[in-house]
Amino acid sequence: MATFPATWLQHRPLILGHRGASHAAPQNTLAAFRKAAEMGADGVELDVHLSADGVPVVIHDARVDATTDGKGAVAELTLAQLKLLDAGIRFDPAFAGERIPTLEEVFVAVGQRLIINIELKAFSRRDAALELAVVTLVRRLGLADRVWFSSFKPYALTQARSLAPEIPCGLLYDALGIGARLLRPITPHEALHPHHGLLSKARIERAHGRGLWVATWTVDDVARAKVLAEWGIDALITNEPERLIAALR
Repeated sequence: MATFPATWLQHRPLILGHRGASHAAPQNTLAAFRKAAEMGADGVELDVHLSADGVPVVIHDARVDATTDGKGAVAELTLAQLKLLDAGIRFDPAFAGERIPTLEEVFVAVGQRLIINIELKAFSRRDAALELAVVTLVRRLGLADRVWFSSFKPYALTQARSLAPEIPCGLLYDALGIGARLLRPITPHEALHPHHGLLSKARIERAHGRGLWVATWTVDDVARAKVLAEWGIDALITNEPERLIAALR
């Protein structure tokens, strides 16, 4: 069983920017991650897909349509094609020219400043290409003690654990995530990542009693964040890290 680094432990919850500081800059871009760092966030949460030529790239959706000026599936576009797309202009013209970053670019930009929760956007039980590419990159850059993996897909966490037994995993789920919860007993994980609406003090205490961390998403309401902190939540994932930092520190 992997463990979270002792240096991450705080007297308060870790505050992670959801896809960076995504209220202040285009989500999952270097601008959003740098802003989260500037705001004083402990870390960021981000999403990773593979490009058609096998490069881990940071984008939430399986398609580029919603966040860029392009169209198409990430998995069907090469890195060179993805880099032609503008990932900032839809958010605000001030961010025109912002690109979809590779995971390596994010690591180089903020990997030594921030903890990084990597959500694995895996779509195949039989192909561990995404997990292998991410683990290889983490190890090459010496960031195994700066990251942890999460996924809604139990098989993605199983693949990640087989490749990197030393890196903690978090199981994502929401109210509709029946499959993830049913498979929880056989899914490797050191943390639970539920939507915050599913949490109570008793549930957090039960998780802690089993030796698990609890990280929750997406918490932008300060009053809710304070309640969760009082209940002992370990990490808050938020679009507005500076507001929660001001309230909880």
